[in-house]
Amino acid sequence: MQLKNKTVVITGGAGGIGSALAAACAEAGCNVVVSDLDAQAVAHVAKNIGGKSMGCNVRDESQIKQLIAFAEQTFGQVDIYISNAGLADTQPSHAASAADDTWQRQWDVHVMSHVWAARDLLPKMIARGDGYLVNIASAAGLLNQIQDAAYTATKHAAVAFAESLTIDHHHQGVKVSVVCPQYVNTDIIGKAKVEEDKPLPDGLLTPVQCAQSIVEGLQKEAFLILPHPVVGQYAAFKGTDRQRWVEAMQKLKTSLTSDDGKIDMSRLVNKV
Repeated sequence: MQLKNKTVVITGGAGGIGSALAAACAEAGCNVVVSDLDAQAVAHVAKNIGGKSMGCNVRDESQIKQLIAFAEQTFGQVDIYISNAGLADTQPSHAASAADDTWQRQWDVHVMSHVWAARDLLPKMIARGDGYLVNIASAAGLLNQIQDAAYTATKHAAVAFAESLTIDHHHQGVKVSVVCPQYVNTDIIGKAKVEEDKPLPDGLLTPVQCAQSIVEGLQKEAFLILPHPVVGQYAAFKGTDRQRWVEAMQKLKTSLTSDDGKIDMSRLVNKV
């Protein structure tokens, strides 16, 4: 996959992996349209890379359609669509304790935003025999995010949807990648985020490092992109012996639990 002169749309682009991806794609010669719920912040990102921006709430299918239409009107056909928007909510107590609206918010952002983008773009990509859909999931979509059942379940669904896309449409020229990073130094890891001027623990990537890994994966047209290669080893262990994997995760959760019963994310990040 040659990225030069390709038109790429990126959601969740006001910061973190999204803004780093926007910069990496612009550097590779792409026409970049970057979007985010925070229209002002994403406009600043676009200005810095010479791209275009648009505010977009990916929980609203009509806004995703408007984003795609804006990109098409600005640059022509959308060659690459990167569904990057994401969020995390720590569950209040037990695994089913998160409210319904928390589950629905994560379902909309992590799954339906991918479905809605594909619903608009697939017919056009199939008709011309070319196009690339990139869904940013998480290592949790292959493994598990301790103490966030909604995040884990919806990221698993995101991976499964990407599998369906490539199984059903690869022969029609539609390329698909699903990205499953572990921990990246962004706001989504909460208090475990490390200040920019401090060294990162092993296994915690910067957004720039993660974005570079994604770009390299796109150039190779890899279906599964793992910015943290060790995730592949964990997933293989899980697939080989699910019982031992579950028991290992139970022990890991115990080791990360503070006296108040809550998970210390900084401990978890330092164990990856």
